[in-house]
Amino acid sequence: MNKQVGSDGTVGKALDILDIVVAFGRAVRFSEVLEASPYPKATLHRILQTLTSQGMLAYDEERQVYVPGMRLVRIARHAWNQSSLAPLALPFIETLANDVGETVHLAQMENGRVVFVEKTTPSQGFQTMAQPGRRSPAHCTGVGKVMLAFMDDERRANALEQQKYEPFTPATHKGPETLLPELEQIRVEGVGYDREEHEQGIMSIAAPIFGSSNRVIGAISVVTSTFRRSPEELEKFRPALLRTAGQIGSEATVWPYPLAQ
Repeated sequence: MNKQVGSDGTVGKALDILDIVVAFGRAVRFSEVLEASPYPKATLHRILQTLTSQGMLAYDEERQVYVPGMRLVRIARHAWNQSSLAPLALPFIETLANDVGETVHLAQMENGRVVFVEKTTPSQGFQTMAQPGRRSPAHCTGVGKVMLAFMDDERRANALEQQKYEPFTPATHKGPETLLPELEQIRVEGVGYDREEHEQGIMSIAAPIFGSSNRVIGAISVVTSTFRRSPEELEKFRPALLRTAGQIGSEATVWPYPLAQ
């Protein structure tokens, strides 16, 4: 994990630790958090005690592990319902997934990274690794690239500055010199692709979701495997994908969702 030190004082440190604990996706021991944390042992112990006493984390004495606390769960649930596109978009992406027979991802952007906020897979569809809450780079995901492509100049510049260009596969963009021309092409075509750029064997076609004032507020993608389909077959999903993105956007214009950042 990335051991970057936060710069927002005590609150920033506490949020850093919450991020670390939740990112494990399971109960974690103090030693594991310490290894992933940028803070000294004594500082980390103090932060964990505070988070536990406030109900943001819970500590299992018998197993000696930390898990998310019920207060955090309640906050997350309310935030999910109020600030995520997921509750509004779910019926539309379920219909799309059943129509195309493949997994559909719904994503928003936060600080230059993609946050998957919902996913639905039909019974016969390909099951992907991405789960709601997972964060991924924008430079190598279909949903990330379409959001970058349709952001206004200021927000795009800010998001691009935060790309680290991790080389996940041989097809991953290694820098802006190859990414920027593709973003231009996406603006022309209205859709973007992940051609095994994030995970070997995984590909997708993605479309932006526009809210009020025609601002991009999220993206959806149809995701499949190269073992199931050819790259050319992604094209047949385009009409249904664009129609669904438009339906979600129309519904979202009456709700003040956070902008992709």
